[in-house]
Amino acid sequence: MLNKFFVALSLLATTSPAVMSADNEKTLKGSKPNIILVMTDDQGYGDLACHGHPFVKTPNLDKLYTQSTRFTDFHASPTCAPTRAALMSGNAPFKNGITHTILERERMTLKTTTVAEMLKEAGYTTGIFGKWHLGDDDEYQPDNRGFDEVFIHGAGGIGQNYPGTQGAVPGTSYFDPFIKHNGQIVKTKGYCTDVFFKQALGWMKEQKEKPFFAYIATNAPHGPFIVADNYKEMYATDCKVDKQRAFFGMITNIDENMGLLMDKLEKWDLADNTVLIYMTDNGSAVGSRIFNAGMKGGKGSTNEGGSRVPLFMRLPGKIKPGVDVDRMARHYDMVPTLVEMAGGKFPAGRDGRSLVPLIEDPKTEWKDRNTFFHAGRWNKAGAGDRWGKGDTTPEGSKYKKFAVRNEKWRLVGKALYDVEADPGETKDLSSQYPEIAAEMLKSFDAWWLEVRPLMVNEDAPLDTGKPFIELYRKQKAAGGIPNWKEPSL
Repeated sequence: MLNKFFVALSLLATTSPAVMSADNEKTLKGSKPNIILVMTDDQGYGDLACHGHPFVKTPNLDKLYTQSTRFTDFHASPTCAPTRAALMSGNAPFKNGITHTILERERMTLKTTTVAEMLKEAGYTTGIFGKWHLGDDDEYQPDNRGFDEVFIHGAGGIGQNYPGTQGAVPGTSYFDPFIKHNGQIVKTKGYCTDVFFKQALGWMKEQKEKPFFAYIATNAPHGPFIVADNYKEMYATDCKVDKQRAFFGMITNIDENMGLLMDKLEKWDLADNTVLIYMTDNGSAVGSRIFNAGMKGGKGSTNEGGSRVPLFMRLPGKIKPGVDVDRMARHYDMVPTLVEMAGGKFPAGRDGRSLVPLIEDPKTEWKDRNTFFHAGRWNKAGAGDRWGKGDTTPEGSKYKKFAVRNEKWRLVGKALYDVEADPGETKDLSSQYPEIAAEMLKSFDAWWLEVRPLMVNEDAPLDTGKPFIELYRKQKAAGGIPNWKEPSL
C-alpha cells in the first residue's frame, strides 16, 4: 500500500508541477546554487520504498523522490573507492590509479584535480563529512585536495585496518567514533551517521559569504552492521538474520537524518537555493537477495545490480520535480554537472559529461557511448592470499569481472544482454548478435590500453606507517584527545 501511495504521488508530480516557464527551465548553468551531495555506502537501488521495496522504511527519501528529477539508469562502480574517485575527478577510477579498496590501490593519484578544487576556483567553500577512502597518507587527504572543512574517519570503514596506510584509530566505533577534524583527532558523541549530519549542518549554517559544497558520505549501511537496537527492532518481523535487520535499520537512520537535513534547509531559507543530491556508491551489500528491483547481481558484481544506483536531484524552481530521466549516465558525469551549475571550468579530456542538458530536457539529444566496468580487486604480490587469490597482475585479471554498457546493451564477460528489453539480464544474446559482442569487446580492449599505464598504485609498498593511528598517538602523548564540539542546530 505504501509503495502504491508513492507511485501515485510520483505520477501527480510528473503531470502537474513539471509545467514551468521556459525562463526557469534554462537557468541551471552558472546559477551557483549551494550544493549538497549525500552518498550512502553499500545501499542499492532497490533498498528504498519509493523503488518498490516491500518493507524498508524511508519516508524522507521517498518525499525527496517526489520532489526531484530522478535518473533511473545511473551507474556507479561495483565497489566504493572506485566510485568515490570517479565522483571526485570526473574520470574513470582506473584512470585515477584506483583498482581496489585496500592495499594502497585506493589512493587517488595526486595528478587529479578534484571537484572540490574546481568548485573553489568558481568561488565555493567546500566541506566533506564522513568517508573519504581515497588515501590515508597526508598528501592524499581531502584537506590537500580542495576541501576547506574536513570531518572524516580513516580507512575504508570505521574500524578497518589493512596492510599499508589504512588503519583506524584504536577503539573507534560506529558509536562515539574518533574523527579527524581539520587535522586533529577528536572524540565524538553519538551514532556515526548522526554525527556526520550534525557536523555538516552546523558547518552549512555558518556559511554566509560564499556558496557551499557539502559532501556527506556516510559509512552506513556498510558492514559490520552496527546500529541502535530500536532500529533493528523495526525489522524484527521482516528479517530473520540480525545482519539484515541492522542493515535496514541503518538505512532508516540515514532516512531520518535526510529528514533533519531537509527540515533545516527549509528553516534556514536555504532550500530554494540549494541543489540537494542523493545517491549511493554501488549495488546493495545485503539487500539484493531480498529485493533488487528486478536486477541481477549486487555489490562487487559487474551486472546491472552491481552498478545501477539511485540518483535524485532537487532544486526548487530550476529542477523539475517528479521527472524521470531514463538515459544511461555514470558517476563521473556528476563532476561536470556540478561545475557547470557553479559556473566553473571542467578540464577537457575527462570522461564525464554534464547532465545539465538532460535535467533541463530529459528528451534532449544524448549521444550514446560505451562505458566500462571492472571489479578490479586482483591480489597483490607479497600481500598473501588473505587479500585475494590467483593472479597478482592487472593483465591476469583483465577479462575477469568486467562489463561494457551502452544504452541498449550490456556485455558481461562473454554474455551479451539487451538491457532495454531484458533489464534482469536473463537471456544471453551473444550467439544471436556476435558482431555487437565483438564490437563491445574491442572497445573494452582499447579502453584497457588507455587505462593500464595509469594504474600507478600497483607496486606501492605495504610496509608503511598508519597516519591516523600515528596522529592519534602523537596527540595522546601531547595532552590527550579533545572532545568534539557538537554544533548547535
